[in-house]
Amino acid sequence: QVQLVESGGGLVQAGGSLRLSCVHSGFTVEHYAIAWFRQAPGKEREGVSLISISDGSTYYKDFAKGRFTISRDNAKNTVYLQMNSLSPQDTAVYYCAADIRHTLVLSESEYDHWGQGTQVTVSS
Repeated sequence: QVQLVESGGGLVQAGGSLRLSCVHSGFTVEHYAIAWFRQAPGKEREGVSLISISDGSTYYKDFAKGRFTISRDNAKNTVYLQMNSLSPQDTAVYYCAADIRHTLVLSESEYDHWGQGTQVTVSS
């Protein structure tokens, strides 16, 4: 079955960087997308970025543009989220999720499979 496992979260000072990883497995379709979402305390979960596993196309929410970079290594079945210039507002649990319909829409309703999440804490 589909499995998504995140890693790479932690505590970092403002202005620092982290790289999150999402190992994905168990897919029976060729075309699918992996996205990163995040949920801060007391807030709704929001999309961050997505990447098509098949063609590498990407999409970013405005707050992530210029600071975050999503990438994939298909040989390792891994999607990365490089996060730079982090601020305390980036503190959240970060989840990776899979869109097996390949809609390339950064909306929770399009994602059927989710990882367990990894905590990112940015101190001021």
